[in-house]
Amino acid sequence: MDTEELSIEIARLRVEVSRLNSLRFIRVHNSVPRLILFQLYRGVAFGLGTVLGATVVLSIVLWSLSQINFIPVIGDWATQLLEAIEPPGGT
Repeated sequence: MDTEELSIEIARLRVEVSRLNSLRFIRVHNSVPRLILFQLYRGVAFGLGTVLGATVVLSIVLWSLSQINFIPVIGDWATQLLEAIEPPGGT
């Protein structure tokens, strides 16, 4: 490779590196406090989504199991679980 070609390639690399450094993802991860705050928000959102999703899925599964009357063991068991989960006074 010629010296001139090498200079051109280095100039192109500089342009690409400066373009990468201007990305928001890189700017957030270059600052430790911003990175900590970003990861905290991400963790809170993940935890909240997990809890809400599990609650919805579990309540639908338990409700559908309690509707099964032709298998008395499963229907009675699911009804007892729903009664245990419901707050006093019901809805």
